[in-house]
Amino acid sequence: MIHFISDLHLHESRPETTQAFLDYLIGPARQCESLWILGDLFEAWTGDDDLSLPFSARIADALAAVAHSGVQVRILVGNRDFLLGNAFAKRSGVQIVQEPTLLQLGDHRTVLVHGDAQCTDDKRYQCFRRIVRNRLLQTIFHALPFILRRRIASRLRAQSEKSKAGKSMFIMDVNRDAIAALFKQSGAEWLIHGHTHRPAIHEHAEGTRFVLSDWQGKASGLCWNGENLSPF
Repeated sequence: MIHFISDLHLHESRPETTQAFLDYLIGPARQCESLWILGDLFEAWTGDDDLSLPFSARIADALAAVAHSGVQVRILVGNRDFLLGNAFAKRSGVQIVQEPTLLQLGDHRTVLVHGDAQCTDDKRYQCFRRIVRNRLLQTIFHALPFILRRRIASRLRAQSEKSKAGKSMFIMDVNRDAIAALFKQSGAEWLIHGHTHRPAIHEHAEGTRFVLSDWQGKASGLCWNGENLSPF
C-alpha cells in the first residue's frame, strides 16, 4: 500500500492539523509500504537550522519513527518548504526526491510533482520561483542570521497571502498546456500533484490527473492498494 499526501502546511498556529498528522503517523501511515509527501509539509522552512525549534524537531522525530518502522518516506519539496535539506533528511529518515519523479503503480506509469511549476499562467509567481530556487541566492540566504531569515520568511508569507487575494482562481490553477507537456515528457498516463488545494480527478487527452487535497485538521490523501487509487 502506498499513500500520497501533500499541503499539510504544518505550523504552530495550526495545532489541529499538526495533531492530525502526528496521529496519522502512528496509525494509517504504519500500514504503508511507502509514503509520498508531495510538497508543503511545512508552512515555511527557512533552512535546516529550523530543526533547533521544538516544533520542527517534533515533526522530524515523528517522521523518523515511521521510517524506522520500515515505511519508506519520500518528500518532494513544495513552494513553502523548498529549503528542506540534508540535515532534515538525516534526522527524519526521509528521502528528498527531485521532481518530476516517476513510479509504476500496477500497469500505470505515474509522474509526481508538487504542482506549482505547472501554474504557468501566474507569471509573477513563476518569476519569484526562479529567483528563490537559484542556488547562489539560496547560499546567500543561508548565510544570513537565523532570526533574520525567519523574519524574511514571515514577510514573504504575508505578501504571498495578500497577492493570492488579488488573483483569479484560474491564474492560480495549473495550465493545461503545461500539464500536457509534463505528460508528454514523462511518458506517464497518470499524474499526481498537490499545491492547488482543489482535490479532483481530471481526464486529459494525455492521461488522468489526480489532485491531492490540503489538510484542514484531518488526514487526506490518495491510497494505492495494489489495484486502485482512491481517496482517504
